[in-house]
Amino acid sequence: MNLAILIGTFIGGLVIGLPVAVTLGFSSFCYLLAAGIPLVVMPQKMYAGIDVFVLLCIPGFILAGNLMNNGGITERIIRFANALVGWVRGGLGLTNVAASMLFGGISGTAVADSASIGGVMIPGMKKAGYPAGFSAAVTAASSTVGPIIPPSVPMIIVGALSGISVGQMFIAGAIPGFLLGGAMLVTTYLIASRNNFPRQRWQGFGEVLKAFLGAFWALAMSTLIIVGMISGLMTPTETAVIACIYAIIVGVFFYRELPVKAIPRIVVDSAISSAAILALVGFANVFGWILVSERIPQMIASAVLSVTENTYLVILLINLLLLFVGMFMETIAALIILFVPLLTLAQSVGVDPLHFATFAVLNLMIGLTTPPVGVCLFVCANIAELPLSAVIRAITPYLLTNIIVLLLVSYIPQISTWLPRLLMQ
Repeated sequence: MNLAILIGTFIGGLVIGLPVAVTLGFSSFCYLLAAGIPLVVMPQKMYAGIDVFVLLCIPGFILAGNLMNNGGITERIIRFANALVGWVRGGLGLTNVAASMLFGGISGTAVADSASIGGVMIPGMKKAGYPAGFSAAVTAASSTVGPIIPPSVPMIIVGALSGISVGQMFIAGAIPGFLLGGAMLVTTYLIASRNNFPRQRWQGFGEVLKAFLGAFWALAMSTLIIVGMISGLMTPTETAVIACIYAIIVGVFFYRELPVKAIPRIVVDSAISSAAILALVGFANVFGWILVSERIPQMIASAVLSVTENTYLVILLINLLLLFVGMFMETIAALIILFVPLLTLAQSVGVDPLHFATFAVLNLMIGLTTPPVGVCLFVCANIAELPLSAVIRAITPYLLTNIIVLLLVSYIPQISTWLPRLLMQ
């Protein structure tokens, strides 16, 4: 009965449109009341969920990304990407994907990617003669690369939940991220060729060099993050702090587009974004504790294993579940609620935890571009001034491409495990 109250209030909250964090907190509160458990458990479990050292990465990387973005990073990355691929058929679409791959190494979040790059690229593509639906679709689809290529806020959450090394997870996402980006480049080129989309004039190697030098300090930030963690000189949290200092120095003294007086506002905005994420983590930790106390992870594992113990079928079932959940639930909430139970199930059939974490995050990133709760779809549709249905139709080829990449990453563990084990032995 108590479990029915928990699930019923949770689903009801989602149906009426309450924020996920509020829904998690309210449903947990109702369960505790019904079960006669002291309500003091709620703040205790919330604090326990947030009081994890590695979670300090989240405000650090969000602040670093906002500092770099306000310091002229987006325009320089787009210019460099355009110099590389803008001259190919559908060049601005290719530029959009390439810019997301480069920008993802700084922002760590798909929504920041779609808003920042979309705000520049979608109007520019429409002006150049690209259909508005395609412009919004390619922006939304490519934004999912950001949280796969390090740094990645969802991967930080997974590390805090499971004890998997965040540094290893960052490295594990590199090859899948570039594989996903490469597949999107091919898809964009094929769509552009079939529809005879415009191409830009080749501006020469001089423009490529000039654009690279302009974006150098921005691109070097990703190198700083990766090298710092691979070398063992810095923890992910320390790397985030260094990235913030680096972003201020570059934005103020090198690019000279980050006014010192704007830094307090950026810090406050970043703190608000971080607080929203950490509040979600806290409420979800209470919800997750209740699920564990009700032995839901064991029930899920037993139910699946009673159907099949075949590793490939179990991976397929996990992917189907995550794809379905990703259509309705925000990524971080889904990870906090489902990751540990599904990790238990995956390990029971011999799936490597690092491999599972990589394809689970990739799976839920796809959910950001699937209706009805695809956050990146809403962002890009709003920028393009289109109804959501038009963007959904245009993004369908990218969803198919992303699912193919997901299956490759799911069934070939070496795609995600080879590089971290090579570099972090």
